[in-house]
Amino acid sequence: TLQGIRETMLSPLWARAAETRRRLPIIKDDKALKMVESLDYNFSKYDGSWLTQVGVAIRTMLLDTGVRDIVHEKGEVVVINLGAGLDTRFERLKHIGIAHWYDVDVPEAIELRQRFFTESDRNSFVAGSMFEPDWTEAIDHKGAPVLIIAEGLFMYFSEKELKPLFQLFAQRFPGADILFEMLAPFMVGKAAKHESLKKMDSPPEFKWGLKDTRDMEDWHPAIRLVNEWNYFDYHKKRWKWLGLLGRLPVLRPRFASRIVHLKYV
Repeated sequence: TLQGIRETMLSPLWARAAETRRRLPIIKDDKALKMVESLDYNFSKYDGSWLTQVGVAIRTMLLDTGVRDIVHEKGEVVVINLGAGLDTRFERLKHIGIAHWYDVDVPEAIELRQRFFTESDRNSFVAGSMFEPDWTEAIDHKGAPVLIIAEGLFMYFSEKELKPLFQLFAQRFPGADILFEMLAPFMVGKAAKHESLKKMDSPPEFKWGLKDTRDMEDWHPAIRLVNEWNYFDYHKKRWKWLGLLGRLPVLRPRFASRIVHLKYV
């Protein structure tokens, strides 16, 4: 019964499960396999969506690596996973020294999440809109370093909506790091052409994606770009002809879907 942005949690779940079935997968997600098998949803409509499968696998790999690196650098951190949906990252990373992990999403998504995941003394679910400041009151970081994650999320909102959110982060979580997915700019306004979104009944539109991430440093004086990783630079054979095209210097800025690391200084 999920529609619009809420339904978008299901195509990456399918992609991680499909990747896990490969002989030499980029990532393994056995939990995703079990969920796909138990949900009453027509996942077969995504069959053949190889671009989605590769893209989701690589962004999963890059975000997992990014979290590990920040934990290695800073010790125990408090992680805020925005738009958690049916994300399985805590299951993979709970043994690396995370102080506490908060999965934040709208109530309908958290209700579905509770069918497959159980809260613990190190993992809490927070139901609410990320644009309403109240959800931040549930985050108890006790002065520990904070890491915010947003995967497959920000592209569905406008810059006008996102700017106050990033300003809220600066106010409530000073010094935090944030890892998030930046959509390739050429896809903005073209959700109907996206390989997997076009197969949904009510696909949401892509509203945001920057060619130059440094533009975000103008959103708040504390924001600094640390690094970013272009999907096309990894597992190049899996991208086939599209990777060759996307890595051309003249096209790279517009074709670059990537994981971005920002920091509040």
